[in-house]
Amino acid sequence: MIVVAGEALIDLVPQGAGALAPLRPTPGGGPYNTAVALGRLGSRTAFLSRLSHDAFGESLLDGLRRAGVDVSAVQRGTEPTTLAVAAIDAQGSAAYTFYVDGTADRLFTAPARLPGHTRAVSFGTCSLVLEPGASAYEEVLRDAHARGVFTALDPNIRTGLIPDPDAYRARFWSWLPSVSLLKLSAEDASWLGGTPRAWLDRGPSAVVVTHGGDGLTVLTRDGSEHSVPGVKVDVVDTIGAGDTVNAALLHGLAARDALSPAALAGLGPDDWTGLLGFAARAAAITCSRAGAEPPYGSELAGA
Repeated sequence: MIVVAGEALIDLVPQGAGALAPLRPTPGGGPYNTAVALGRLGSRTAFLSRLSHDAFGESLLDGLRRAGVDVSAVQRGTEPTTLAVAAIDAQGSAAYTFYVDGTADRLFTAPARLPGHTRAVSFGTCSLVLEPGASAYEEVLRDAHARGVFTALDPNIRTGLIPDPDAYRARFWSWLPSVSLLKLSAEDASWLGGTPRAWLDRGPSAVVVTHGGDGLTVLTRDGSEHSVPGVKVDVVDTIGAGDTVNAALLHGLAARDALSPAALAGLGPDDWTGLLGFAARAAAITCSRAGAEPPYGSELAGA
């Protein structure tokens, strides 16, 4: 079982040009997208979060169930669902304005235990910024690592939600000893400061850096580095692309029985290029669609 911990929200995506273009509500949030992508790829997946009882919360829960994700660990609340208003530029990249005050996912509390047969837990995005939930997710991260569970982190920086960048950067560094796999975009890496080698020295066994349409690179603790090019596609938007990469990496590692630091260390060049190539193909499919619509496993078979 791969557990994804973090927020679920509603992306309001513009349908046309102009500040007053109609907005289409679509399920979103980095962890939510990752969980849905994992379910669609065929991994046994559970979601750990807190969702509203409002109509948006019910639709988010339905989306998880349709993807085959176990929702038994999802907490519920009467507070509203977080909203993220997207702005799409000419290249399909999205920027967001968030409405987060008093929303349900901020009040997540750490559970007494993880779902049964948990092999890995994935963390990231808004859930590690917004208190008091951020401290609860951090507790889950540290506890999972202490119990020997594989942990994955994608910080997926949303600068508009970070009131004190230096404090957040310090907190990021404090997480690294509890992280098995760090995945982040080149833009996030630049904002956070440091280098993949410095991050590896703090704990992760591997760091995957995404470069948009230019592909992906992995750096490992033994000093090796492997890259694959991006997959060319007509981009509709990039919403959910990085989350799809997260899911594809975890799915591929599970298929290789490599959800442990020791197993990661045993992966060779062919393993890594195959894994990164799979993630690049999956992300390209997501980019070819409007909103976060990750592929199903059948769409990648033989690709």
